[in-house]
Amino acid sequence: MKYAIIGAGKIGSALARRFVASGIEVFVANTKGPGSLAGLAGELGALMKPVTSEEALQADAVILAIPFDAVPEAVKGVDWGGRIVIDATNAIDFPAFTPRDLKGRLSTQIVADAVPGARVVKAFNTLLATHLGADPVVLGGRRVLFVSGDDAPARRAVVDLIEHLGFAAVDLGALAEGGRAQQFGGGVAAKEFVLLDDRQLR
Repeated sequence: MKYAIIGAGKIGSALARRFVASGIEVFVANTKGPGSLAGLAGELGALMKPVTSEEALQADAVILAIPFDAVPEAVKGVDWGGRIVIDATNAIDFPAFTPRDLKGRLSTQIVADAVPGARVVKAFNTLLATHLGADPVVLGGRRVLFVSGDDAPARRAVVDLIEHLGFAAVDLGALAEGGRAQQFGGGVAAKEFVLLDDRQLR
């Protein structure tokens, strides 16, 4: 499967580091073009591929690691054809740094409206970038990443990816339930959970 990250800020760069550390090739794009990613590519090596946004948006699984408000413009006019979009955004009201008032809707539902034809999964948005980019093995266990989405096979694919990246994946089910816990201000947002190794519980 071909993976791409749209956005090379703190979250996008942290994810790129985990992909490379896990031996997975990843395509990375931002609004400034591939040349602006030379420093990150030099740091991470050949598995991190700077590309244009147009190229990145054709990957089998596209991770949106950009500001929530930037999503509609970033994905405009793309034919998704059932490909996976992973929503790593957070709907935050700045400068108050409080959850955005979305009139009862979930942030990922709004992202899904912008990517018709895609299978949308919420993931990678609940950990701080410093934790997301670091070794996921801590305190005798693995840091937890949560997953929700309405397409079960797409959710399973993202769970498998998270496990391959070294984290522990917790599937929260459909967006109406799991997505609410994951969105900014929800029960698991901005919190660090660690799944202990079974041996630590004996």
